[in-house]
Amino acid sequence: MKLKVIGSGSTGNSYILENNTEALLIEAGVSFSKVKEALNFNMTKVKGCIISHEHGDHAKYIKDALKNRINTYMTEGTAKAVGITNKRLITLKKANDNYQVLQIGGFKILPFKTIHDAKEPVGFLINHKETGNILFITDSMYLPFKVKNVNNILIECNYSEEIISQKIKNRDLPLKVYRRIMANHMSLETCKETLDKMDTSQVNNIVLIHLSEHNGNENQFKDEIGRTVHKNIYIASKGLEINFNKTPF
Repeated sequence: MKLKVIGSGSTGNSYILENNTEALLIEAGVSFSKVKEALNFNMTKVKGCIISHEHGDHAKYIKDALKNRINTYMTEGTAKAVGITNKRLITLKKANDNYQVLQIGGFKILPFKTIHDAKEPVGFLINHKETGNILFITDSMYLPFKVKNVNNILIECNYSEEIISQKIKNRDLPLKVYRRIMANHMSLETCKETLDKMDTSQVNNIVLIHLSEHNGNENQFKDEIGRTVHKNIYIASKGLEINFNKTPF
């Protein structure tokens, strides 16, 4: 199984999990022509697309996914927010306020609530026999629960508290924007704390996603996370393609 990053950040988010026979799209915030190109135009292998929330950098191109006959999954709140009705748009089912597991091809997916200023945002625990358990969390102030037995991680590392605090002191960042960032995105410091408290003994890869262009530093983030968790650390740069298997092989 490979992970392909089509885009990550405020300009657009799109990721692909792909092997020789099937693919799962995560987010639809990048032009679909780029998604098709990354798939070598083999759209028949795409089993579905999962969407975390309705903001444009994650959901702008949902209609294109639907036009390409791709079943697209999101919460009821997200579906209402994007205002799209289509037989291939499938809302996530809940039981006792918890989301039910999805089976999309060979992927088992458990959505979970996240902390963001959207209608009904979620992250995902994704399981495939090749990848093991994947944690995917983006656009969330923090991870609201503990996870175990994780093999690969895609986690938001959006900004540095030190950087934006200095910008406030220098009056380079409006207070309103500062407060929104703090309440809706995961900082480097929170990301480090989250990974430090997690059992990462079985983790193979950690990919840092949704970095802020203006409030982050790729080299610093990769270095600090690497010193916190001694694993393969990657920045989700456009065009990144890595083996995303349960083991290093």
